[in-house]
Amino acid sequence: MHSMKNYFLLFAALYLTACTNSNTTGIATKKTASAPGKDSTAVDTTSYANQKPADAATIMARPQVPILCYHHIRELQMPARASSGYEVTPASFKAQMKILADSGYHSVLPDQLYNYLVYGAPLPPKPFMITFDDTDEEQFSIAKPEMDKYNFKAVYFIMTISINRPRYMTKEQIRQLSDEGHVIASHTWRHDRVDKYLTTPHIDRDSKKTIDNDWDLQLVDTRKKLEEISGKEIHYFAYPFGIWSKAGIPEIRKRGFKLAFQLSTKRDPEEPLYTVRRMIVSPTWSAEGMLRVMKSTFGKE
Repeated sequence: MHSMKNYFLLFAALYLTACTNSNTTGIATKKTASAPGKDSTAVDTTSYANQKPADAATIMARPQVPILCYHHIRELQMPARASSGYEVTPASFKAQMKILADSGYHSVLPDQLYNYLVYGAPLPPKPFMITFDDTDEEQFSIAKPEMDKYNFKAVYFIMTISINRPRYMTKEQIRQLSDEGHVIASHTWRHDRVDKYLTTPHIDRDSKKTIDNDWDLQLVDTRKKLEEISGKEIHYFAYPFGIWSKAGIPEIRKRGFKLAFQLSTKRDPEEPLYTVRRMIVSPTWSAEGMLRVMKSTFGKE
């Protein structure tokens, strides 16, 4: 009799524990990795179709996720101007990836960032994002193997005019990145500033052809090409030079992009999804210095 009573007491306790720990927000959550070196960028299969998106004020109030921006991973070409350059040496990049992993950081990708900002979805402990601009070949041959050591995944913002050219990535390399779980995203066709785009027919300076709309040339045509190469849909965009235009945001949104990434200027409080901040990693920083700047930069605006 006592054993039967104990059985029911144990069952009741387990039931109450399960109920207490269940999700009460109405959003199904995905378990995320708790230790570096594990895959923290797995696709979140949670459906948010019935969840109301957050308003701009709510998105602005969420803690920012640190986002690093790299260009050239190579020895410094102009050491005297290193402080204003876009280069990080291979040794520095390796040290930076190691200190991030040793410090318990987990790389995340744009789908995760979007769901976190818009729906409050969970992120792994100490999230950060790695991004590369401009399609440079060393981002594949040098940066990728180093990230592989820690199972870090990155976002590659591709300007399609450069594909298959000397010192730039090939279609096959871009496809391999996509197949291995990195995200391929748009950085326009020719790296023109978006605040200079025309929405009326004009003669393009390079092709000498009549262009109906610069936005379609730079975003729509390039997106189709990147989707053919990567085998996946393209939803994310980085502004050339980090320069964004408030007037251009509706053009980006109506072409189906979910997030647009700038550089270090303040976010637009009315359009935080299209002014996501990133930080260019300086050639002069040590790994420890990079970590300090990253923490201070994304703790405030």
